[in-house]
Amino acid sequence: MNTGDWWRSAVIYQVYPRSFKDSNGDGIGDLPGVLQNLDYIASLNVDAVWVSPFFKSPMKDFGYDISDYRAVEPMFGTMEDFQKLLNAAHDRDLKILIDQVWNHTSNQHPWFLESRKNKTNPKADWYVWADSKPDGSPPNNWLATFGGSAWTWDDSRHQYYLHNFLAEQPDLNWYNPEVVQAILDVAEFWLKMGVDGFRLDVVNFFTHDRQLRDNPIRPKTRKRPAGADPNDPFFSQLNKYNFCQPETLELLEPIRELLDRYDAISLAEISSAEDTIKTSAEYVRGPKRLHLAYNSSLMSNEPLSYKLLRRIIQKVEDSLGEDGAICWTGGTHDFPRLKSRWRKFLIDDDFSHEAFDLMFAALLVALRGSFCIYQGDELGLTQADVPYEKMQDPFGLAGYPAILGRDGSRTPIPWEKEAPNAGFTTAKDPWLPIPEEHYSHAVDVQHPKPSSLLNKYRRLIAWRKQQPALTEGDLTLLETPEPILGFTRKCDRQYLLCLFNLSPMPVHYSLTEFPHCVKADEADFYNRRYHDTVEIGGYGVFFGNC
Repeated sequence: MNTGDWWRSAVIYQVYPRSFKDSNGDGIGDLPGVLQNLDYIASLNVDAVWVSPFFKSPMKDFGYDISDYRAVEPMFGTMEDFQKLLNAAHDRDLKILIDQVWNHTSNQHPWFLESRKNKTNPKADWYVWADSKPDGSPPNNWLATFGGSAWTWDDSRHQYYLHNFLAEQPDLNWYNPEVVQAILDVAEFWLKMGVDGFRLDVVNFFTHDRQLRDNPIRPKTRKRPAGADPNDPFFSQLNKYNFCQPETLELLEPIRELLDRYDAISLAEISSAEDTIKTSAEYVRGPKRLHLAYNSSLMSNEPLSYKLLRRIIQKVEDSLGEDGAICWTGGTHDFPRLKSRWRKFLIDDDFSHEAFDLMFAALLVALRGSFCIYQGDELGLTQADVPYEKMQDPFGLAGYPAILGRDGSRTPIPWEKEAPNAGFTTAKDPWLPIPEEHYSHAVDVQHPKPSSLLNKYRRLIAWRKQQPALTEGDLTLLETPEPILGFTRKCDRQYLLCLFNLSPMPVHYSLTEFPHCVKADEADFYNRRYHDTVEIGGYGVFFGNC
């Protein structure tokens, strides 16, 4: 693999700055807090850090409503703080990817303030405006992902504007070349500063059906996309016209050209698509589109069954082809913690829970492509139960109690078990409460214990980098008996057998098809072997060099 292709097998750690570490005692995490704990991130042996938005914002959606793309929100620090973080990361051989929110801005952004004045100003066409129906109602039936109509009436322009998210997040008009150029200028501003790439928020929302046709109602027999909340009204429609338009793919070429010029990469979020795997593959196909895309295929409320995993893995392999690249992930700041999504399907004991956590980490390590770790998943944090009076997420507040929102996955990182607020802040209260059960998972508890989940993550990621088959090899699914998920990873230098026991009970597997298979040197997995048969413990893993 060329060094310029590092992203194809990268391990990326997502930092949500509000909840990582508070350096100034205001209860909110910040950029200096990330810098103070950069050695912790480096100790995970990851390749890159994805930093969620820290730009100037009214914080209606916690930074995903940007009012100035080229300024740091004061609660997170200063531009000098970011430059220090960037330099310190590079000193540790860590790459920095920053979130770029290009589908929409804040309604306080100067672009929108000018656009809404009238229909003739220089930025009149920078956002998506439309006239009402004759009865004064919105132009069509499109719904916002955060609830209600995707259209809001503006008294200044006497028109509706489109917002696929909050009303405070008006959608930019990507059909306007001036908008595209303005966004590319923003991108180049950060690339010149030295960032190594961008995580691109909701890329598949960039364009819409220009005829503004109504979305069809979802048939009762039509399954909702992976990761979709069953109570979310947004998926009561088949979202055929409001996003995932083919025109978006044409807009990726100038983005890729700019990134290639700076030797930087892109990690695209594909959100809310009916078929996230297929859509993700389209966005990374060939050298003129994006580098990586992640999707919600593993962020499901379904148990990670034998059939489900085989179907997902095979579909990814079939969709991507030889050139495409995917970024696997089990969680982000937008989804419930991976541990809590699946623990209800496990035997209710700590041993089984941690064994499952480790098995899933090993699966991410072994799959073809790159993968993301959301901060705290390496500690085994569970989804927090945030009471209504302490909820912050506008999505959760609007949907309560049917939809609890995203606060439960955004609670602060526990650094010290015995410290107030788990060492996250010296303030009386953090911006979100830290669950009592998270204290026992604190970094200072796990760091000195070789058997902790944190240290197992560290060793697994370090081991992955030493296996050519995992960083550059092909993947072939095996016809293994349920509950064993099996595949091989193979390149010119290594042939690796990967087996995962998806049940809590030990299972036996015959290695007669792999007569020269020798257990890989990975101390975290204990397996007994007798002649041609290996025993894999409950939620256990076997890696073998063949």
